[in-house]
Amino acid sequence: MTAVIATNQTILVVGGGISGITAALEAAECGKQVVLIEKNPSLGGRVSQLYKYFPKLCFPTCGLEINLRRIKANRNIHLLTQAEVEQVSGVPGDLSVTIRLRPRYVTEACTACGDCAKAVIAEFDDEFNYGRKRRKGAYLPFNLAYPQRYVMDARMIGTDDAKAAQAACKANAIDLDMQEEVITLKVGAVIWATGWKPYDAAKIQPYGYDRFQNVITSVEFERMLDPFGPTNGQIRRPSDGAVPKNVAFIQCAGSRDRNHLQHCSRVCCMATLKQTTYVREQLGDAARSSVYYIDIRAIDRIDDFHRRVKEDANVTFIKSKVASITKDGATGDVFLHGNDLEKPGVGSDMRYKNRHDLVVLAVGMEPSVSAAWLPTNPHGFLEGNPSTGIFGAGVSSEALDVNRAVQNATAAALRAIQVVNRVAGVEG
Repeated sequence: MTAVIATNQTILVVGGGISGITAALEAAECGKQVVLIEKNPSLGGRVSQLYKYFPKLCFPTCGLEINLRRIKANRNIHLLTQAEVEQVSGVPGDLSVTIRLRPRYVTEACTACGDCAKAVIAEFDDEFNYGRKRRKGAYLPFNLAYPQRYVMDARMIGTDDAKAAQAACKANAIDLDMQEEVITLKVGAVIWATGWKPYDAAKIQPYGYDRFQNVITSVEFERMLDPFGPTNGQIRRPSDGAVPKNVAFIQCAGSRDRNHLQHCSRVCCMATLKQTTYVREQLGDAARSSVYYIDIRAIDRIDDFHRRVKEDANVTFIKSKVASITKDGATGDVFLHGNDLEKPGVGSDMRYKNRHDLVVLAVGMEPSVSAAWLPTNPHGFLEGNPSTGIFGAGVSSEALDVNRAVQNATAAALRAIQVVNRVAGVEG
């Protein structure tokens, strides 16, 4: 049985992405006891899947590593992975939380040597790489994963493969008899930092994401650039592995659309501008990028970055909401159809049929707030309320970039601290 000590002085943080990590650290470093839970086997969230941040184009692994080091060193934080909240009841300062823990089938004795993975034959789609790569049934989620401990896929249990992995483990860290657990914790406040998920591009039927191999999403393109990603860091067409020469980036793919996500996700424009620099950096003058946009949202400190990208002769901006995509069956190339709103003329004069060999859809942020008992606004974002003792943090509360998500999470930690301080009779 998992032993967790929690009281009405404890703050529960739900979600181990950048917002959850920030909130947990801020509260713990103020001396509060924190239970941090994450539904996946390791911390990091969407940030761990990025290749670079904008606008500085630095690697997120550096900041992630520093934060993980802070978590490891802080005794006020108790971490539970593969854990999900099922219910919260009570009042601020006296909340009862039911948590379901899925078995990992690997104990803390794991040394991350990888012998179990070598012994396993079965492979599954790799969630970390959005299914664009395969992984073994016994696996480390990614190279910087914390806990640095392997996981046994639940679909392996009862198979000869699972037994082979267990036999190969010199540390005797594989326990195939682990069972699911349900625990109840008493806490004073909850910070809900469950982040976001990419909008399902298959729902945008005119773009053919589920029919055309060379139409991918922005998050998949991001993984493509990572040396540990599906193409070992090389920009390639999924259909034939060829180097693309003419890449199209489509903005607002499923966003600002009454049939899909009605809100603006704020980060998509900057993500695309960043990704055109990947094309320039790796392929140079051998490839061109075309950005199909409605509006470019690049304000304040990131406007300079936008201007630098526009000055690149190999990047073309086309003001248009792409109407549809069709495929050239012989080459695998795709044609984008629509109207160029800045092209001289009217009606048919503005229409285009542009050929590209790779299309990247800038899909929007869909909040990962799935619990039906949580109050949300019409866009699905959490409406945190002091009267409930549950506070939204990061993208669970609104569409934010990493910088603003961290600021938002810090504010959520302060609100939660104030709740438990009032219970304890502490001023501030």
